Amino acid sequence: MTLQQALAALALCIPLAVQARQEFVLTLKDHLFSPAQLAVPAGQKIKIRLINLDAAPEEFESFPLNREKVVLGNSEAILYLGPLAAGEYPFFGDYHPDSAKGVLIAIPEAQWQQVQHVN
Repeated sequence: MTLQQALAALALCIPLAVQARQEFVLTLKDHLFSPAQLAVPAGQKIKIRLINLDAAPEEFESFPLNREKVVLGNSEAILYLGPLAAGEYPFFGDYHPDSAKGVLIAIPEAQWQQVQHVN
């Protein structure tokens, strides 16, 4: 294989790698996460766009996900996760732990495909 052929083969793989990471949106408003239960596919890398609509900053915190991320008021932050095993991963807002609570639910691939066909 020539260098040119190898580069052409690599170029074909790049769009697949970009598509492999699905993006999900998690919003914070009035110190509440929405959705409070965020379903994502298990076994895949994902990107979560955390949008803070409150004026105050908040810290996304999850011990099972081993993640913490401060998002300033009226701004966004990005979290990269995965691939995750199927299961539930609770998270909370460290500055408002009594109200800012949620759970990320990693759904097995076969069930995820069924969910995608329903939506």
